[in-house]
Amino acid sequence: MSRLTVEHLGTTTLLRLDAPDRRNALDLATMQALVAALRAADDDAEVRAVVLTGADPAFCAGLDLGSVSAGELVLERVEQLDADPWRTLQELGTPTIAAVNGPAVTGGLELVLCCDLAIASERATFADTHARVGIVPSGGMTVLLPRQVGRREALGMSLTGRFVPADEARAMGLVNQVVPHAQLHDAAVAVGEAIAGTDAEVLRSVMSTSRALDGLPLAEALAEERRIGRAVAVDPAAVAARRSAVIERGRRLAGGADT
Repeated sequence: MSRLTVEHLGTTTLLRLDAPDRRNALDLATMQALVAALRAADDDAEVRAVVLTGADPAFCAGLDLGSVSAGELVLERVEQLDADPWRTLQELGTPTIAAVNGPAVTGGLELVLCCDLAIASERATFADTHARVGIVPSGGMTVLLPRQVGRREALGMSLTGRFVPADEARAMGLVNQVVPHAQLHDAAVAVGEAIAGTDAEVLRSVMSTSRALDGLPLAEALAEERRIGRAVAVDPAAVAARRSAVIERGRRLAGGADT
């Protein structure tokens, strides 16, 4: 069952990952629903911006490791099942805004990276734990994170799995701005309204040109990452073995003990 809510606010569509009990981790049904909702917004001429957020306290913990370890979510079949929200965000013509209300981890961080703009609550944190979980990135991490924060900063995150607080993320260029938690929703919608005041055709041209000129052609770089990441089979048993350690570490970090 999908855990995604859709709200239409004038010319802005608000998509909220709504599984707070599992920190908005992505199972297959939610990934498929998110892909469908993004495409529906992109096909609607009245929609000028899409805001993606999560139900408190987290933005998105990435893939639902329980589903992966149980064999219910097989990454090698994500594209076959039309359930790849990262690629969909990368290809969307409508501007997207990540409203990061809490931790954005691994696949959740990739959702942020794949959005065009990002606004963070003061409670937001960011981490890449692919190496800790044992899953090779295929949602844009190794391509987009270095482009946004620089190679050394990106490797510093990916090799250690450390959590980056909102203010540091702003200084690194990972997010556009940091706002008080209570103002996050209004700030993101306000950006959507500002986008609605621009010429739609010119805006799409600016976005596509920006993507094409950013180092290697973006589609080529992302396709190469997907090819590499999807060629490495995920071992469900290994993910299951690491899952408890990852969950426990997340709890410690939420309490302020960074290890």
